[in-house]
Amino acid sequence: MKERTPRNRPLRRLLAAVTAMAGALGLLAALPAASSSRTDTVPAAAAGSTATVIYYTKTKNWAAYNLHYAPDGGSWTTVPGAAMEAACTDWVKKTVTLGAAGGLQATFNNGSGTWDNNAGRNYDLGTGAITVKDGVVAHSDPCAGGTGPDPSPGPTGGAGTATVYYSTASVGWTTTNLHYMPAGGAWTAVPGVGMEAACTGWTRRTVDLGAATSMKAAFNNGNGTWDNNNGADYTLATGVSTVKDRVVTKNAADPCAAEAPDTEAPTVPAKVTARADGVAVVLTWEPSTDDEAVTRYQVTRTGGSRGTVVTDVSSTVLSVADLEERTAYTFTVRAADAAGNLSAASAPASATTGDEPPAAAQGKPLGTDPRKDPIYFVLTARFNDGDSSNNRGGSQHERSGNAANNDPMFRGDFKGLINKLDYIKGLGMSAVWITPVVLNRSDYDYHGYHGWDFYRVDRRLESAGASYQDLINAAHAKGMKIYQDVVYNHSSRWGAKGLFTPKHYGVRDAQWSWYYDEPNSSFEYDGLSVEPKSGKSYYNGDLWSTAEPTGNTCVNWGLPTPSTSPEGHRIYNCQWPNATSGAWPKDVYHTCWLGNWEGEDSRSCWLHDDLADFDTESAKAQNYLIGAYDKYIDMGVDGFRVDTAVHIPRTTWNRRFLPAIQERVTQQHGAEAAKNFFVFGEVGAFVNDKWNRGSVNHSAQFFTWKERKEYSADDAEAALEMYEYENSAGTAAQPTSANAFLAGNDYHAPDHSRFSGMNIIDMRMHMNFGDAANAFHNGKDSDDSTNDATYNVVYVDSHDYGPNKSGERYTGGTDAWAENMSLMWTFRGIPTLYYGSEIEFRKGRKIDCGPTCPLATTGRAYYGDHLQGDVKASGFGKVDSATGAVATTLAQPLVKHVQRLNEIRRAVPALQTGQYSTEGISGEIAYKRRWTAGGTDSFALVTVTHAAAYTGIPNGTYRDAVTGDTRVVTDGKLTVSAPGKGNLRVYVLNGPGKIGTAETYLK
Repeated sequence: MKERTPRNRPLRRLLAAVTAMAGALGLLAALPAASSSRTDTVPAAAAGSTATVIYYTKTKNWAAYNLHYAPDGGSWTTVPGAAMEAACTDWVKKTVTLGAAGGLQATFNNGSGTWDNNAGRNYDLGTGAITVKDGVVAHSDPCAGGTGPDPSPGPTGGAGTATVYYSTASVGWTTTNLHYMPAGGAWTAVPGVGMEAACTGWTRRTVDLGAATSMKAAFNNGNGTWDNNNGADYTLATGVSTVKDRVVTKNAADPCAAEAPDTEAPTVPAKVTARADGVAVVLTWEPSTDDEAVTRYQVTRTGGSRGTVVTDVSSTVLSVADLEERTAYTFTVRAADAAGNLSAASAPASATTGDEPPAAAQGKPLGTDPRKDPIYFVLTARFNDGDSSNNRGGSQHERSGNAANNDPMFRGDFKGLINKLDYIKGLGMSAVWITPVVLNRSDYDYHGYHGWDFYRVDRRLESAGASYQDLINAAHAKGMKIYQDVVYNHSSRWGAKGLFTPKHYGVRDAQWSWYYDEPNSSFEYDGLSVEPKSGKSYYNGDLWSTAEPTGNTCVNWGLPTPSTSPEGHRIYNCQWPNATSGAWPKDVYHTCWLGNWEGEDSRSCWLHDDLADFDTESAKAQNYLIGAYDKYIDMGVDGFRVDTAVHIPRTTWNRRFLPAIQERVTQQHGAEAAKNFFVFGEVGAFVNDKWNRGSVNHSAQFFTWKERKEYSADDAEAALEMYEYENSAGTAAQPTSANAFLAGNDYHAPDHSRFSGMNIIDMRMHMNFGDAANAFHNGKDSDDSTNDATYNVVYVDSHDYGPNKSGERYTGGTDAWAENMSLMWTFRGIPTLYYGSEIEFRKGRKIDCGPTCPLATTGRAYYGDHLQGDVKASGFGKVDSATGAVATTLAQPLVKHVQRLNEIRRAVPALQTGQYSTEGISGEIAYKRRWTAGGTDSFALVTVTHAAAYTGIPNGTYRDAVTGDTRVVTDGKLTVSAPGKGNLRVYVLNGPGKIGTAETYLK
């Protein structure tokens, strides 16, 4: 197949690529937003300007150092250049005159043929003091104030001196400067004086304050990024001070002083008991004590064919599932502290398993019109924990802060979701959209979007008696659908098992042995099982190799790069996944980086190094994905939510993936099930335009249509031809539809003959839900270019964004939430609620910050604490009983609101499947809806929050579903007073009257 050449492909600098990849692995700390402490500026270069180039030697260990340079606009020095002189420990320097030049190009060498030329790009340097350290350029002088370490670096300091220790752990700087002003004195010149490394995570500087007893101070990395105490600067006294995470400690102890080692082990865990339940065992014990703190427990299991298995847990309970039938197991427990001291083993506890529960039979989709089913969206791993034995924190458990909260990223599971289906049903929701279920693999993969084995369900979600099939069957038994989130665009950065899984370079030396696990050919990663040698469930011994593998195509395998991790560890070529490294086969994966989100390359290049981009126009990749998702269709799921749909060409969807879904559902479950198998795609158009910045190929509604002409039989060529054709045709030439609109007051049969098979998430309404009226007016503006907008999935916020691409969960207030819900449940489309929004869960919190902060502080926090207790629902929106925390949750005003909205929507067919119109209506958020089929004719007039007037409507008796108010219309007119914020009126022609009980917002 001809290789596709993407448009606007970016040039990737080696350092930037390595930094991005290392950052995804948690090797690089996030930097704070750039700020400036002073208004001081470095003066522009003038005639006779100079540059003092200071070069880091510790990682080179050359016998000599030369600076080979050319002033801007000038000529290069003769090779090898000018000799550099000693500056201070680990640094050499050279001052050169630049004349009128504003900078210089530079390289470095040892005079014997070894060069540092910035990976072939040379260094682009300015004037003044400039450091070059392992490929990183900064405007700083690490040797300022002397030729060696400060004469008084110790913790005592002297009269008139201040010793400052600054913590770099949370900023990740490789160069740190102290910019200061003694009381009554003047500020140092920007960027200040260089600070010396003191110990891991700390830098130090002692300065002479003269007669002053304090100083103002700020810190920077010499390259424009500052810590100025949020603009207030720091006030530091003489003596020793520490500054860590903006906290100043006066007269502090030396943070680098050696502490006495902790050699005392915790006490032995007592009262260890084991109880079998089928093929699961629950183990409990009493907490141990320690002179510092117990950080974990090590559980050793013997018995069965798997031999000895060691598992670390942070609590005093371990539930072990998926054991062998009728088998005796013995457990011992040891306690550990932070220093690694282990207690002696506890007395053993034993239990014998029983029979394994029978495997669940395959299910069958419910097969009803999806517009009738409001959707509840959960991140399965964060919703509710039914089985603690499958909880896993992963490699980022400590770094993320999750360990401190006893909150592993994989915490919720299918068992927990099954246990709370009645809660969701009690809300009135009849469809559950769950995050991807396939086996994931990355350093932070709880969300499911880093698929590794697409043919296997992630074991961190399953339990004995609570498999994925059990979840599907349990939901169907309650009349609820399961919509599975699926990913066709990309795999994990480690590839896709069964298609292609690359090896990456790794050396288990003193620097990297903590990361690279010893290969164990007898162990297979499944996300759950703990590999015995490493003690990790996130074992990676199968992913790397020091020796170059047979058939390797990664360029410069194992050669060192100029870059290091913050710990100073050398980074090597082919160490991390990289689209342009040559490691990825072009017949399965794309080999470029995305450069333009509205360009063709957004559909043919990697979005991120954690998302290895499938060549979806490749038959190999297509067959792998179609085969994988056939498995879940066979299990009886009711639909697919398609992740990153916009990053795959519409031709590929329409030719390959969408027909394959229809064919498989028809084959396995029949034509009616196929007709109602709900596929809705995420087309990330995060703008307010009807057409995404004018690009039809990147607009949500575009994906609801079949192709308009024939293209090449080759899928890659066809994708390019379609892109160019539709891009040239522009927005005015796109098809239009009346499928969502009434003809006057009349419902008409929709024309789906040109429907692609993919419906969409309503990104335009989502973007505008900061205000319900904006969402309403913007949403309906796009409906004539959507094949049938009555199938649009409508939500306010999600696991990615809030309205207007906000990174926080919706925080508009309870009244605004009620207003948004009133619109969503009565306007066209399918209302969708992100878990917890019914109680404004985590409102205003950052939705996702990766492993840089604890999940408990984000919009993806664990929700199960609000669901503790029992709940039973006899119908949708009908809770028979509830106890404990879940009863409190169900009593919240928005819960009552959504329950009654669901009750009204289910009783009025026009609100579920009807077309709509605003013709003859005045009002801010007002519309009429109608659905006619067989003997049913449902006609409703709706106004949300505001007053409305309707003209030209059918005469007859209208009853309000909210209040029961009755109006007899004889002249085609009806006027409604404003019901108030979040409230609404639904006047139904020949309707039943009041539906449900008045609550805070529906009265």
